[in-house]
Amino acid sequence: MDPNRAAQSLILAEVRSLETRLDGVMPFSLHMTMVGAASASRRAHLAIQRHMDREIQRLRRGIASFLEALDTGLAPADAQRRLSFLKLRFNVVLSHFDIYSDVLVQRSEHVHGVQLAGLDALAGDALNIPGYGDEIPPVLCYLDRGQGAAIRRARTRLPGGGDNPVALIRVPRERMIGSGIGSSLVHEVGHQVAALLDLVSPLRRRLVAKAHGNALSPWAALERWISEIVADFWSILKLGVTSTLGLIGVVSLPNAFVFRIGLDDPHPFPWLRVQLSCAIGGALYPDREWPLLAAAWEQLYPLSSQSDENQQFIADLLDTVPAFVELLLGFRPPALAGRALVDLVDPELTPTSLRALGSAFRSRAAELRPVTAVATIGQARFEGRLSATREAGLLRGLLVDWALRRFNGPLASETRLRTAIEGRGA
Repeated sequence: MDPNRAAQSLILAEVRSLETRLDGVMPFSLHMTMVGAASASRRAHLAIQRHMDREIQRLRRGIASFLEALDTGLAPADAQRRLSFLKLRFNVVLSHFDIYSDVLVQRSEHVHGVQLAGLDALAGDALNIPGYGDEIPPVLCYLDRGQGAAIRRARTRLPGGGDNPVALIRVPRERMIGSGIGSSLVHEVGHQVAALLDLVSPLRRRLVAKAHGNALSPWAALERWISEIVADFWSILKLGVTSTLGLIGVVSLPNAFVFRIGLDDPHPFPWLRVQLSCAIGGALYPDREWPLLAAAWEQLYPLSSQSDENQQFIADLLDTVPAFVELLLGFRPPALAGRALVDLVDPELTPTSLRALGSAFRSRAAELRPVTAVATIGQARFEGRLSATREAGLLRGLLVDWALRRFNGPLASETRLRTAIEGRGA
């Protein structure tokens, strides 16, 4: 055999092998084992499968075109170049498959699988934007190690190309299970909301204008942190004080970390972040609890422990916070058709309403929206009317209830939820 024929034979064998391996990429519905209540929503499943089908068909068309070119006598060097790109595209398809497989395979875990479906329901409820007319993407949650949650937003670029069709939220295992899970989860939902409503860039421009070119201005610092502040805002809007309590649970670290003022980090330093959370909460849902919580935080981490320079910078930031909160809540994104962010306040989530719901929780839990239920539990926990053990038991029952409702409707979950509320099996 001459070298040219040998090269052609190697290339043909490789592309046929590639085609055979591609045939082995089965639809997720054929090889994911999980109970029905733990499954992804139909919208999420269809969105993922359609994305994978598009990527696979694109690769198949590339293989077919390549085989046609081989039949016309493509030079070995040109054939090898085109084959290399096909192999890269094949690896991209597999990387996308693995991203979604890693998320979906956890649904087979005993207990955690159903709880993740319940978290999907909570995240989906938190993603509800009153007055927003465009389609809201589906959400899928999964567990991973680490202290903080994270999101791969829908409609963002995937590795190797293509847009992600669903929002994927990574939940830290250490946050399972207490009302703090709601704080982390809804904060990540806030990042998706910020993208849908285009909040960050316009707010950033306004803050830059406020700084007047002074890089040391508090407004300049807030501009650097605005993406995370907006996500915190959404969490507070949806969960009230439960959001701030969950935040405190994450950022209660040694003093050096709590007061580490870094303008290279998109997150405000923890001490200020909690104070901002209390200020936003007080503006959205006025109540005596917010200044009380802010003062308690300062008792835990006294400003007097800091250098004079840091104390002055923090004082300047605190002086700016009221005007900043007014700017944030008064912002009117075009996607909301003239309404300001403050207009999204839910009267059901005021501290007074949550206290009333807490006293009637046993009878009303089944009818509450997920965000309202989590906010009610967090409010009761903050006020000492609910123990940590009881809180965890209630949330477990609610997560199972929400998962069952998504799969079978409300009646299927009624007995399980009643058991959790009455304290049996928690």
